[in-house]
Amino acid sequence: QMQLVESGGGSVQTGGSLRLSCAAASSAHYNLYMGWFRQAPGEEREWVATIYTGDESAFYGDSVKGRFTISQDNAKRTTYLDMNSLNPEDTAMYYCAAAPLFTTVAQDYPYWGQGTQVAVSS
Repeated sequence: QMQLVESGGGSVQTGGSLRLSCAAASSAHYNLYMGWFRQAPGEEREWVATIYTGDESAFYGDSVKGRFTISQDNAKRTTYLDMNSLNPEDTAMYYCAAAPLFTTVAQDYPYWGQGTQVAVSS
């Protein structure tokens, strides 16, 4: 099975930036859709972005489009999420996940990391 580990979370003020990383360990050798999701307390898990490891096509949710950038380093087997112009609404636990087909639905992703906390102060 695939193991995913997020890192890079922390606290930042409004307008700041943060880079999250998702390192993957797997015995499989096929392309996947790597996704980032976030979940604030009492809220539903929200899709943030997804990138295809095959051709690095990227897709973004409306709430982060233009502010966040997802990227992939296949040699390092790591997916990144560069977050800019952060605001308090971005405060959440951020998770990376992997799926065999493109989807924005959290339950369709079979593999998940443990999450990394992002806190943005007003």
